[in-house]
Amino acid sequence: MFSPQGEDGYPEPIWDKETGKIDPDVAAYWKEHYDLTNILQRDWKTLGPKLRGKLHVFVGEMDNYYLNDAVYRMEKVVNDLTDPPADATFDYGARDEHCWSGDHAHKNWLSRLTYVERFLPQMTRAMTSRAPSGADTRSWRY
Repeated sequence: MFSPQGEDGYPEPIWDKETGKIDPDVAAYWKEHYDLTNILQRDWKTLGPKLRGKLHVFVGEMDNYYLNDAVYRMEKVVNDLTDPPADATFDYGARDEHCWSGDHAHKNWLSRLTYVERFLPQMTRAMTSRAPSGADTRSWRY
């Protein structure tokens, strides 16, 4: 699904299943279009003013797809961004798996039930602090 469309109408495979050879053109396409670390680094001049202080990344240190390794790399790259600095946060769940959401107090299966309670107050603060002057920031809060 991340690949360019092949002649047969299906996405081009990134590797040959029989030989294991990686297609460098497909890999380059993935990097340019879907590698968030690359995109942040490449486009920080325009993205930085829009994203400063808004990037919050959570990952389990035992991610089933090893995405924690990509997040370690992203954190290093993002922490080196300047003009403006990213002011991003990164949080790692010890022994937690894929889809860990930053809840250090509960197991992942339980913390999934608390997304609204944990994230809605943060989202409300972010939206009200960035609302345009005169915007209605009361009628949608209960």
